[in-house]
Amino acid sequence: MLRSHTCGQLRASNQDETVTLCGWVDSYRDHGGTIFVDLRDRYGKSQVVFGPETKEILEQAKSLRNEDVIKVEGLVAPRPEGTVNPKLDTGEIEVRAASLELLNKCKQPPFVPSQQELPGEDLRLRHRYLDLRRPAMQETLMLRSRIIKAMRDYFEEHNFIDVETPVLGRSTPEGARDYLVPSRVHPGSFFALPQSPQLYKQILMIAGYDRYVQVARCFRDEDLRADRQPEFTQLDVEMSFIDIDDIIGMIDGLVARLAKDLLNIDVALPLPRMTYDEAMERYGHDAPDLRYGMELIDCTDLAAEAEFRVFKAVAESGGRVRGINAKGAAPNYSRKDIDGLTDYVIQDFGAKGMAWFKVDDEGKLASPIAKNFSDDLLAKIKVRMGGEPGDFLLFSADDYEVTCRTLNGLRRRLAKELKLYEPGQMHFSWVTEFPMFEFDDEEQRWVAMHHPFTAPRPQDVGLLDTEPRNARAIAYDLVINGSEAGGGTIRIHDSATQQKVFGLLGMDEESARERFGFLLDALQYGAPPHGGIALGIDRFVMLFGGLDNIRDCIAFPKTQKAADMMTGAPGAVDNKQLQELYIKSIKPQDG
Repeated sequence: MLRSHTCGQLRASNQDETVTLCGWVDSYRDHGGTIFVDLRDRYGKSQVVFGPETKEILEQAKSLRNEDVIKVEGLVAPRPEGTVNPKLDTGEIEVRAASLELLNKCKQPPFVPSQQELPGEDLRLRHRYLDLRRPAMQETLMLRSRIIKAMRDYFEEHNFIDVETPVLGRSTPEGARDYLVPSRVHPGSFFALPQSPQLYKQILMIAGYDRYVQVARCFRDEDLRADRQPEFTQLDVEMSFIDIDDIIGMIDGLVARLAKDLLNIDVALPLPRMTYDEAMERYGHDAPDLRYGMELIDCTDLAAEAEFRVFKAVAESGGRVRGINAKGAAPNYSRKDIDGLTDYVIQDFGAKGMAWFKVDDEGKLASPIAKNFSDDLLAKIKVRMGGEPGDFLLFSADDYEVTCRTLNGLRRRLAKELKLYEPGQMHFSWVTEFPMFEFDDEEQRWVAMHHPFTAPRPQDVGLLDTEPRNARAIAYDLVINGSEAGGGTIRIHDSATQQKVFGLLGMDEESARERFGFLLDALQYGAPPHGGIALGIDRFVMLFGGLDNIRDCIAFPKTQKAADMMTGAPGAVDNKQLQELYIKSIKPQDG
């Protein structure tokens, strides 16, 4: 073994020991005849001193620079009085070098992991091997490892079986696009990389395995955002002979365990729940951030009484007029700031505009539009909105969906700007009873809100034939700080209902059998009631680590254009490889 200790291991108790350390030069300081090097590995840093008493080694040390890889042998000694570094676990000691070996010289790096100012993301991703040396990145990946281990331990304690499911499967397009893999031995046929192990874990329940868990790699060829990746990792769970309370209760226990073990936060159980309809009405989003209030308040009936044309027209045409109250925020927003908020909702959420009032020191509503409201109506709006001096009232008047998007966006932006939650604050909750379907205007058909294998509530089974728009699913999402951290459903476990749902999604019996015949067959061979959930591990790491970008939670992420900047993937392949796969690549023509 090259080293006797790691760079974060030594303490005052190791004084007078001869040790061997290996690592990277994190910093280099020449103090006129004595050289100090902070030697770093993933465990921490140790200060190494090259003194004048070892002239040959001192001369060798003068050639060291950041990120050189070295091996040092020396004596552990206390730091001189006044030089102890309380910020380091090893800050009481130093290693006085007796030998130095250069294991590898580093060329001039484009950035160094210890620099204070974070380099641009493109540069970091291109040189990911340097970026991964940053302490923040190492802490994140170690947090990820701890989260996964804690998840595995928890489910092992609860008698779950870890089963690996195939990565090469059949394409069953429904939702996001599949990544396809051509088959060499079956010319013209393709595998698909899994978007989820969904069907395999349902088959495992039919096979009698009762409690399944897997840390699964999944792939979706979709447009990306800051919190999405084309390949991602999720914790997949499936259980038989259960209902929604069993699954939510199981995940409640996991969340409480993770919060306590990793963040030292005590979470009260059961986690709070609200229905989808309640979440949309109160917060305008199906994953509301509950670390703060600022709920949406409906004022449509009052808007109908106004002379303000925008409010009145929307109210009379069946739209909604809703608002939020940013308590005490009026002094924080100038007219220029308000214009910026208006541009924000128009550009980002398709709103036609934004109305607002400030509650002045006398308790009256002040705004350029106030002249279009009677004093009596302004007083009613103030009461409805809970207005007090200093409050900032913001309104959206449009159809229901636009008011949801607009006010949810304003609510989140204002909460961040006004610092309505503390760093490290966490809130966990559930949203349940999602719609079974949503209508795709582009394709002019129903699509599954969760996935096609979701069971309807028992009382809504009849609505599949009459009013599918109103059918609610036994579906549930885990929400952490306003982000969906996981989603699951109770599954359809009889073939007839599954076939009916396929029909509502535009699949006739023949196409359903072509895509999902194996599932329809399996459901006829004693399928138990079952359900499950998938938790986004990348998302968990991001939220538990207090990060904003999911790419910082993954060792080797893709960009928003689904490219790996370090390796250059995806890349071209030669014609021989394509010929072996019986495929031809056709590049799109310019323009």
